[in-house]
Amino acid sequence: MSIKAEEISALIKKQLADYKDELSVDEVGTVTYVGDGIARANGLDNALSGELVEFQNGVFGMAQNLESTDVGIVVLGDYKGIREGDTVKRTGRIMEVPVGDALIGRVVNPLGQPIDGLGEIKTDKTRPVERKAPGVMERQSVSEPLQTGIKAIDALVPIGRGQRELIIGDRKTGKTSLAIDTILNQKDQDMICIYVAIGQKESTVREQVETLRKFGAMDYTIVVSAGPSEPAPMLYIAPYAGAAMGEEFMFNGKHVLIVYDDLTKQADAYRELSLILRRPPGREAYPGDVFYLHSRLLERAAKLSDELGGGSMTALPFIETKAGDVSAYIPTNVISITDGQIFLDSDKFYAGVRPAIDAGTSVSRVGGDAQIKAMKKVAGTLRLDLASYAELESFTQFGSDLDEATQAKLNRGRRTIEVLKQPLHKPLPVEKQVVILYALTHGFLDSIMIDDIMKFQDGLFDYFDNNHKDLLDEIKKTGQLPDTEKLDAAIKDYADTFQASNK
Repeated sequence: MSIKAEEISALIKKQLADYKDELSVDEVGTVTYVGDGIARANGLDNALSGELVEFQNGVFGMAQNLESTDVGIVVLGDYKGIREGDTVKRTGRIMEVPVGDALIGRVVNPLGQPIDGLGEIKTDKTRPVERKAPGVMERQSVSEPLQTGIKAIDALVPIGRGQRELIIGDRKTGKTSLAIDTILNQKDQDMICIYVAIGQKESTVREQVETLRKFGAMDYTIVVSAGPSEPAPMLYIAPYAGAAMGEEFMFNGKHVLIVYDDLTKQADAYRELSLILRRPPGREAYPGDVFYLHSRLLERAAKLSDELGGGSMTALPFIETKAGDVSAYIPTNVISITDGQIFLDSDKFYAGVRPAIDAGTSVSRVGGDAQIKAMKKVAGTLRLDLASYAELESFTQFGSDLDEATQAKLNRGRRTIEVLKQPLHKPLPVEKQVVILYALTHGFLDSIMIDDIMKFQDGLFDYFDNNHKDLLDEIKKTGQLPDTEKLDAAIKDYADTFQASNK
């Protein structure tokens, strides 16, 4: 009996096909170059962008450049133990980090590994560090205030849950202090906070963690830290890792505040990576997609629709300027992505006006939607008062005689600036902010000496706590101003006793 060649061929093909199904082959490549946090490998022909790969020594990397001859990999960890000729294998997983309640109260690196010495983090949930931002129909407009506890922000540049508000200024102008005070003010506000420290000194991060712990804020805070000694890839992925941790809570109907301190250092780390990966440099040597680096991160902050649980993630990105130059490349990029900016002025800071918020250049594009009605009423004229004061003050330097109306405006302006000053780590509940701003805008402070205003404010708060708690509670519960006759009478009663004690 003769067997035809076609039958033999078909039989072999069938057996090979069946055999291949049972066979599992890991795609393994070979490292051809390593240095400065970057490795190149060939043989990983089917690698995905952003895929996690594992080197021979157990260190992980993330595939970035998918080229015709090799794959550019950013090494997530110590690259010094990797050698040319080492094997590297695909994992089939996109880069992900652990998420969930187990991370609250912990300090972790951008891979979600604990660095606080408090033991292992037990969670089986993970999320990819890169995720497409919620679309238009998955969002709703920002309408709920996020109280920072800082009078100058809550009155002039209010922040709402789901907003992205840029904090921008030179080095050492109090940017981090604003964020820490905002986190402290979230106590009992049903808010989970994530503080992402990018390129901050380890000693500085330790100080911030101790401050948060001292005031009980670590009970609802996760700290993600990528120090300056870490390889550039860790600084690059740190904000994305923080966003992934926040999204876990947001998509479960919770509210999240995430602080990126600061994105200038992330952009520098990304520039370093891109240049080593031989991507073509553009303006200031940044790669062409540096705008996309920040836009795809900040767009992940959102107020979700009610169908998706109504959770929110509010982002406070930081950008460091050089000599107040907001027109530089990275600042203008991030200004155009965010819903407003809080500009910190170094001249004001060194003059003792702290927080050093420049009301003229700071803006919130959400505005009154992120304020309670009582705050909207009392803060309505503040920006005009400050603007007219700044203008008039420049004229008074020439020493001309002033009419009474001009003097009144100058006096009101000086008192406004004094009221908006605030000590470090002492955020104020919104009802007390409303009371002191009401007293300011209704002339109760016009006769108080400038040096006595802080003393007057503290005494007024104590007086309301002891004698008019009902008025404070009404503002807190309803968000509305209480009966103005009662409010006027209460402030006048205290003002009379205060003046009497200082004659």
